Amino acid sequence: MFVDLTAPYHTVWHCSLTCKLPQLLSDRHMDRMIMEMVGNRSFTLTTGNGKRSRLGCLKNGVPQISVLVPLLFNTYISDLPTTVSRKYAYADNLAIKHADGDWQAAEGVLSKDMATLGEYFQTWNLKLSTTKTVSAASHLNNKEAKRELKVKYNNETLHFCSEPKCLGVTLDRLLTYRRHFESLRKKLTSRVALLRRLAGSGEVLEQQLCE
Repeated sequence: MFVDLTAPYHTVWHCSLTCKLPQLLSDRHMDRMIMEMVGNRSFTLTTGNGKRSRLGCLKNGVPQISVLVPLLFNTYISDLPTTVSRKYAYADNLAIKHADGDWQAAEGVLSKDMATLGEYFQTWNLKLSTTKTVSAASHLNNKEAKRELKVKYNNETLHFCSEPKCLGVTLDRLLTYRRHFESLRKKLTSRVALLRRLAGSGEVLEQQLCE
């Protein structure tokens, strides 16, 4: 399962982050400095006719231009609930994995774990995108090549993707990475062709200048 959150950096509660940060950082001065950087931010709204609203204080979100954002978000979700499936997280990219020889058993475990994560997300003001969260299956059983996982969340079957993308890498059922390498080959071919045209035009220009 590849879990997608809607605007995760914008929905981080400052008060919750204040409680979770000291659990991982023992230096209270560092905690205070980070929270001042995150919490001491304000905004105004300007309309098309030049009118400006009053100054407002941001109570949610972390500054995305900061290099600390992935670390802060990892801190925010460091207390993810226990699930049967294994959890993998990199910043706001979250995936859960479960291995089982029975399709229905795997679907049941993943559906239960998604319900557990959904409750956690609601508690901490994170929003699950049901349209972008997808399930995927990796196996060597060619007879079940077209079989789709039916993982449910809130009585809704989540989308199944036969070739999902994870951190820019396209995965396939057999984990051969063939589609990913093919995509890279096309990109490299087009860029090499562009470089050759640029190099050729430079040679022509050089000849014209010499003449």
